[in-house]
Amino acid sequence: MASFPGLELLATAVVALDEALVVRYANPAAENLLATGARSLIGQPFLPHFSESEELERTLGEARSTHWDYAARNVTYLRAGREPQRLSCTVTRIDQPGLALLAELRPIEQQLRLAREERLVSEQQANRELIRNLAHEIKNPLGGLRGSAQLLERELRDPGLREYTQVIIKEADRLQALMDRMLTPHRAPRVEALSIYEVLERARNLVQAEFGIEIRRDYDPSLPDIVGDREQLIQAVLNIARNAAQSGAGSVEFKTRALRQVTILRQRCRLALELQVVDDGPGVPEEIQDRIFNPLVSGREGGTGLGLSLAQTFVQYHQGVIEFESRPGRTTFRILLPLT
Repeated sequence: MASFPGLELLATAVVALDEALVVRYANPAAENLLATGARSLIGQPFLPHFSESEELERTLGEARSTHWDYAARNVTYLRAGREPQRLSCTVTRIDQPGLALLAELRPIEQQLRLAREERLVSEQQANRELIRNLAHEIKNPLGGLRGSAQLLERELRDPGLREYTQVIIKEADRLQALMDRMLTPHRAPRVEALSIYEVLERARNLVQAEFGIEIRRDYDPSLPDIVGDREQLIQAVLNIARNAAQSGAGSVEFKTRALRQVTILRQRCRLALELQVVDDGPGVPEEIQDRIFNPLVSGREGGTGLGLSLAQTFVQYHQGVIEFESRPGRTTFRILLPLT
């Protein structure tokens, strides 16, 4: 059997084929994706595993003859006793004795999810920089505005007129607090070992005290400690749960699970934490679902649109991602964090 030590740790499924298009190597990710051991793959023809065998054969032939990379989209892997699986297949010519091609296989759904995650991370970084610059530009004149209102108040003898200066001062303070919240994520995380249950119980107590709604718990007791910033993780969970309560949800559920062999932001994780915050509220308005993590985007009247943006920022600081699914009566925010 051919050996490719560099491919053993890849999250991408890779198989090596000879000139006759027979499998001569499969990395562990390929065994996992194709739900079969390497011994069952090695020595077997590659094409019969796919319903589009003729189309795939032409693609492999072109790769062998031109030394270029070709991508065969929407091939269907046939699995005995299970539903067929839709995959993308990228083929590369290699020059190694006894071998001709390397085929990379990825689930179509995973491809779309990875592209969506990368787009969200890129947009979030650009938004953070924009908001940071905007906040700095606003803070300076805001301080001058507040100071001028204080000076004016000292000159006014009519208490009725001082009420107006108090409005200016209070609104300036409110905007100052908003600017501080915009700049808060740029603090470097204070990393330590901690229990995810401590994070969840803290957020749960705060939301229950503030809104009086029921928060159910469905915890996996076998989860190990995580390494992260306690306050940032509490704030991330708190923002999501508080957003659900403010939207009119009658109940919220915190759910934790351990996931094995998952890919987060193109990094393969042997073990990951899945944290779900599920609510029975009206759901995220469809017209803002693509922008829900952007700053200043809110589906609630009077909302600042910073809660979910900050939550995503804090989770990204921990090399994690936030995903969500929403329909009226059930919204699920799903946080994935790698566990070391």
